[in-house]
Amino acid sequence: MKKHLTAASPQPATLEQLQALIDVFTETYNHHRPHRSLPHRATPATIYNTRPKAAPGDLAASDTPSRIRTDTIDKAGSVTLRHNGKLHHIGIGRIHEGTRVLLIVEDLDIRVIHAATGELLRELTLDPDRDYQPTGRPKGPTRPA
Repeated sequence: MKKHLTAASPQPATLEQLQALIDVFTETYNHHRPHRSLPHRATPATIYNTRPKAAPGDLAASDTPSRIRTDTIDKAGSVTLRHNGKLHHIGIGRIHEGTRVLLIVEDLDIRVIHAATGELLRELTLDPDRDYQPTGRPKGPTRPA
């Protein structure tokens, strides 16, 4: 922001002009400029709007512990999740390899969300007795009928 304000020509002469310049910078930075550090070079506003939001009463309404973690879908099309000290692999699909995701875990209920777009990629109830949590789709490519 300092560089942006210093480079402004002409320099603002009043507080109102300075505030207008800051408003333009903030709008561009948060809503229009892609960021290299964010998945898919998204903007901060995109990431903020796709994340789940807390609401009044959320903590009191839920008796189950919940957590949110980020991960990247591996070459096999799955992500890992540790539950009760045991590592589980959750199948998402190889088409999503390399995609950054958010895992929202509420006890055994899990939602896998695309980190940049907010798209729900998978919703499941974890089977604690299985290491791999399959997608339920048939293996291999689909063949035309």
